[in-house]
Amino acid sequence: MKAWAVVRNSEPLECIEVTMPEPTGSQVVLAVEACGVCHSDLHFWKGSYNLGGGKILTLADRGVTLPRAPGHEIVGRAIAAGPDATGVTLGESYIVYPWIGCGRCDDCANEDDNLCTSQNSIGVLQHGGFASEVVAAHPRYLVPLGSLDPALASTFACSGITVYNAIQKVMPLAPDRPIVLIGAGGLGLAAIAMLRAFDHKAIISVDIDPAKRQAALGMGATATVDGAGEGVSGRIVEAAGGPVSAVIDFVNATGTAAAGFGALAKGGRLVNVGVAGGELTLSLAGMVFRNVSVMGSNTGSVKDLRAVVQLAKSGKLPSTPVTRFPKDSANDAMRKLKSGEITGRAVLVETV
Repeated sequence: MKAWAVVRNSEPLECIEVTMPEPTGSQVVLAVEACGVCHSDLHFWKGSYNLGGGKILTLADRGVTLPRAPGHEIVGRAIAAGPDATGVTLGESYIVYPWIGCGRCDDCANEDDNLCTSQNSIGVLQHGGFASEVVAAHPRYLVPLGSLDPALASTFACSGITVYNAIQKVMPLAPDRPIVLIGAGGLGLAAIAMLRAFDHKAIISVDIDPAKRQAALGMGATATVDGAGEGVSGRIVEAAGGPVSAVIDFVNATGTAAAGFGALAKGGRLVNVGVAGGELTLSLAGMVFRNVSVMGSNTGSVKDLRAVVQLAKSGKLPSTPVTRFPKDSANDAMRKLKSGEITGRAVLVETV
């Protein structure tokens, strides 16, 4: 099969031939119909992650060997299945949950594969949706596409479940209590759509790019804040009419995390989602006196994917912008995402 793969970090993807997978046991092979291009794919392409304090996490540290085709937001058509893969219909299209766990631990038994410490994630430790075919370990990782647009639905497997999971961490919150979203890229716009589906009325979007702030207003944000320069915390508080109860940071760099934390009200929560990297210095006693919390949010579970798909099929979840690229233009899609030229999500498709 053909795969657009990272062969050497920070160099253009190369089109390589890899052996077509033969499914065994409960495995299902799917022909990729659409695959979202995520900022995580850019970090994967670069090959390292800034952990703060001078510490770097490399792909090798994650157990990754190259070449590897990235891509974890996948819609595919089931074309082959192992003898134990019951409940899957060959020829039907599915949204593929990519954060596959070991299948043996308590987290996996609870369908919280994203919390498993021995993952075999698609697009990380096995070839992902930048290849022509992918392998799902079990039919339980597949959610029927139905009549949904494949390009948009592919983004639910990461963007959708990531924002859903992060929002759950700040709920319940009254609809008129502001929720601050730092970053108006693909995740930030998806979060606005998700909050609108939940009938939330006060959504503040923070971004350094005026065009993306405008896109956030177009999606339904009730206010925007310029995230550039000094005084971002103060501008957030001013826009919200006071310190805020919830900040979700889809960038999660040193500066954005500090800005979000500085805007919290007593009892407020900062949820860190992005992996731009850096560190946040906290007063431990201050956290006690203010009763604030800082927590990470790692994608979402297959249960979350089912919930997001159900929400989309109900018609309550607004569509977010999608820019389609032919798969042979994977490098172009990655370049435009890296340079900030994409509004919403870039998606690779077989034909545009």
